Amino acid sequence: METLKIGDFTLTWLNGGVTHLDGGAMFGVVPRALWSKKYPYNEQNQIELRTDPILIQTNGKNIVVEAGIGNNKMSDKQRRNYGVTEESKIQQSLNQLGLSTTDIDYVLMTHMHFDHACGLTSWESDQLVPTFPRAKIYTQQIEWIEMRSPNIRSKNTYWRENWEAIEEMVETFQTDIEIVPGLTMVHTGGHSQGHSIIMIESGNETLIHLADLMPTHAHKHVLWVMAYDDYPMRSIEMKQKFMNLMQKKQAWFSFYHDAIYRAVKFDQHGDISEHLKRN
Repeated sequence: METLKIGDFTLTWLNGGVTHLDGGAMFGVVPRALWSKKYPYNEQNQIELRTDPILIQTNGKNIVVEAGIGNNKMSDKQRRNYGVTEESKIQQSLNQLGLSTTDIDYVLMTHMHFDHACGLTSWESDQLVPTFPRAKIYTQQIEWIEMRSPNIRSKNTYWRENWEAIEEMVETFQTDIEIVPGLTMVHTGGHSQGHSIIMIESGNETLIHLADLMPTHAHKHVLWVMAYDDYPMRSIEMKQKFMNLMQKKQAWFSFYHDAIYRAVKFDQHGDISEHLKRN
């Protein structure tokens, strides 16, 4: 497992499973002749996308960002359509660190789409129960409303199986919230109306987790947004704002979906200057 230190925070990437989605959908209107130079694809035009939660540890607190794709939450057809070749091994990852799912204090959900939220609940016999039974689960207020009352478009990604068992554990915020000193969730919208990002500032170091505003390092260009985005112009606006700000701070950019890099830094020309690769 890969680890990154940001001041008083230690980030470790867990194994949340892997999907393969259509490259055209992941890069929107960008032609394959351009995006294929930045990210590999297979014969079905799919790109590999991890769904790996990030364990953040600081001052005795264990925080998980996103929840992976879970286990046995999809039909055979869904696994085929989403190119699932491996399901979550979060418990095993935590065990390697001397932890279990009961040790998690907070789960931070940048949004509640199924590829981020399936791991919030797990099967116990024939019943779904919370995967992280002692945790507070944070997500943005609009996101939580839409999760439970999706529209005609979003009902395909907001699944009842992923929220019913954890309903009493969820706490919401509107604009921003500091979870622990130095770690803040900020509402951006864009990918979904309630989409949020995460920022860490500690010991003169900064990290930003843009979640699905920048799902991989290849999405660095502010205009390269997904066809899955509900509000693409908002995604572009927020990417431009935070990327300009964070590049000036020489911040780390971390990823949930990237199959190549866990985190990168960009230089003044926009090229990768430092990186943490996935093993």
